[in-house]
Formats: sequence, C-alpha cells, structure tokens
Amino acid sequence: MSRLKTALAAAVLGVSVVAAPAATADVPFASALFKATHNSYSGNVDGAKGSITYQLDNGVRFVEFDIHDNDYGTLHDYAVGHDSPGNLVDHNGNPASNALRDWLRVVDTWSDAHPSHAPIVVMLDLKDDLTDNTSYAAGNLAALDQELTDVFGSSLATAAQYPANMPSVDSLRGRVLPLLSGNGTTRAAYRRDTGSSPAIAVNSKGQVVEVHDSGGGALWYWTGTYGADGRITWLRHGRYDSGKTPAIALNDNGQLVEVHQSQSNTTLWSHVGQLGADGEVTWGASTQYDNGVSPTVAFTGANTVREVHQSQSNSQNWQWTGTVGGSTVSWSGNAKTSDSRYDKTTSGGVLVWTGADGATPAQTLRYSTPKVTGARIQYPQTAFDEYQDGDSAELQQGAVFYAAAATDSSFLVAARKAGHVVRGWDFDSAGLATDPLVNYPATNHPWDSWYQSLTAQAVQ
Repeated sequence: MSRLKTALAAAVLGVSVVAAPAATADVPFASALFKATHNSYSGNVDGAKGSITYQLDNGVRFVEFDIHDNDYGTLHDYAVGHDSPGNLVDHNGNPASNALRDWLRVVDTWSDAHPSHAPIVVMLDLKDDLTDNTSYAAGNLAALDQELTDVFGSSLATAAQYPANMPSVDSLRGRVLPLLSGNGTTRAAYRRDTGSSPAIAVNSKGQVVEVHDSGGGALWYWTGTYGADGRITWLRHGRYDSGKTPAIALNDNGQLVEVHQSQSNTTLWSHVGQLGADGEVTWGASTQYDNGVSPTVAFTGANTVREVHQSQSNSQNWQWTGTVGGSTVSWSGNAKTSDSRYDKTTSGGVLVWTGADGATPAQTLRYSTPKVTGARIQYPQTAFDEYQDGDSAELQQGAVFYAAAATDSSFLVAARKAGHVVRGWDFDSAGLATDPLVNYPATNHPWDSWYQSLTAQAVQ
C-alpha cells in the first residue's frame, strides 16, 4: 500500500500513525508535497492555524493573504482581510495593522532566519479589481510588483525567471515565490495589456515611452528601459487623459511631448511631460492647438519639435513647429506640408503593434526589436499567475500553478497528472485527498491529526 493510502486509511479509521520525517531527498518542485493553509492571516479566528510565524515554524510553506485596494491612495498599501479590510484577521502574534507590507515582512524575516527552508509560496488573493487603479500612486499592479520586490529583494523566485518548468526543490531553498489569485480581470491584465493605436518613443539612453488609447476614450502610457538583450523592462503604467490616436516624442533629457485627437471630435491636443528616473511621468496640462486627425510628433532639436497631422476634411497634411519650455509647448509655423506623417509605431528599432498572442485578445499590445519578436507589453512578471478551474484560456496559457476547490477532484487530478503545481483550497478532511495528492492541500485545520498524517512527507 502506498504511503498516501496508508495515511488516508489511518486518518479515516482514527488509527494512530507515527509521522515519518519530512522528505530530505531533492525532488522536482512539481512533484513535491508542501503543507499549506487557507486564509492564513485568520489564525485562530477562523479554524486553528496560529500566527504566520507559528505556521512557518511548523512546516507550512504556502501562506495566503487576501488583499483589498480600499484607500490605497491614502494608505499607500493594500489591506489584508477576507470580505473587507480587517475582516477575519487575527492580530494575535501577527502584525497589529492590516497593511500588506507588514505581513509580508513577517514572512521575509522568518525566511532570512531560516535560509535553508523549502520554497515558500506567498499567495495574494486579489479581492478587488486592481485595473481600475489608474496609476502607480493609486495602487496599480506596478505598485504591487514594487512592494514584493522591496520586501523580499533577492529572495524572490519570479515568474520571469521561471516562465515554464520549475526546477528542483533544493535549488529553490531560501526563496519566496509570489502568486496572484482572485480577481480574474486583474490576473489577465498582469500578463498582458490591450488597446489600440499604439505609439512608441525611445531615446539614446534606452528610455522608452509607449502611449495608446483604450478604444473607448481613455489614453494610457507605459514606460520602460530597453536592454542589451533587446527586451524592454516595463516599469510604470497609467492613464493620463481622454482621447484617441496618440503619438509621443522623447528627448535624451527625458522630456516628452504627446499629441492626440479628442475622442468626440477633431480637435488636437498636446501634453508636455517629464520622465523620472523611476519610470514615472509627470504630466503637464492638456492644451488644444488645432483641428485635424491622426497627429504625429518628433523632436527636431534639444527642445524643439515638429508635429504633422492630416486635415479633418481631406487628405492634406499640415505641420506645426514647437518650442518646449517647462511644462508647455509653444506652437507656431502652421502650414501645409507635402511630407508624410511620422511613423509613430517605430522608434529606436522598437516596433509596437496589436495582435493576439495565443489565446490573448486581438487588441493585445505587443512589441518587436531586432532581437525579440512579438513580446507582450506587460508588467515585469514578478509574481506567478494562478490558473483556476473555469478561468479563461488565456489564463491557462503558460500557467505553472493550477487551483480549484478541494472538492473539484477531477480538475485537481488532471492537473497533477499533467505535471502542474496544484493547490486545493478548503482541504478540510482526509476524504478530500486525491491520488496523486495535490502539491498544496490548503487547509483551515493544519494541526489536526489527519492532516499531519497526510502531509508527513511534506518538504520543509
């Protein structure tokens, strides 16, 4: 009889089983068993789990924090809680606050003190839609990425480092793996962005600014850095105005000029902005400078630009020249031109466009360089993105972690047999065990004898 079946039989029959020591031989990550808790922050308020430190001390290697973005703009952090910030949160032995950063630091402190521990998954269950947070300051996914990086630093094992197959458990000892669960819209947006009419500007320092419209009246930007490997690391993302068909120019001082058409008519508008060292843009006010369609713009000198657009009435192109000063541009020299409009989709060898990438929408924003073809414009992929039973095909594409309720045995078994890393939540009785057992049986009762018997071979 297998160890799993022996443990199951003992748990069901109430027979005492002497727990075998945790497995010590190195195993592939996707084959390993780890102790896991559900709603880990709820301690003894919900079930009997104890503090986060107690859980880690006693072999738990998967902890879950449910988070909300309420008042992020004021608090500058996400809040832990089940149905709302603070709901079902046990502060006994845990941080006195609901601030996510404080709870992450508990894990980081424990990890630093136990450098040989098996990899710890820190799952963030997104209880709110973070895509309506329209800037880093408002708590979008760039802010969440940065918080994970600030807290865990070099201890992080990221999805960017392991985009497909995970290595062995021992090669990940001392590391922390962040995992996104919860709101499906947010999880999809973490892996790709969508829009229309993208435009790009790259300066000689490798700084990158991309702008696009949502197709529904909103204007958005991405900033990043162009690496020697031909890949762009996208840093900041946010909404900056309303309109359509934007274009962008960027000089070596990080100064940018953006032009666009109104969403509702043919008025043309411009912005001046300043790109900071952190990738954030400080935008000046929007100013109308003409009427027309399909505007384009380029720097012609250190602080001079030229704009070319098409008439709103016919195919004639018109131009303006501008001088940038502070947060404004002074336009002059309006005249007809036989020149074509600038190619706003290409700059510094970078091409931006839209197109499906496998199961993603046709409006997926993508870029190509001389070394990279068809990469997504996306967050840096610090966290892994969980695929749950019932999710869209695009969330399944390339997913390492799979999950479902512990009662969804057919999904869990199929995922395990396919070689995925699998979590079953609300794993609260021995009768829910599958064969093969899920990698992470996430329970509300980790200290019950049946669970201890079942996970006696868990890696610690």
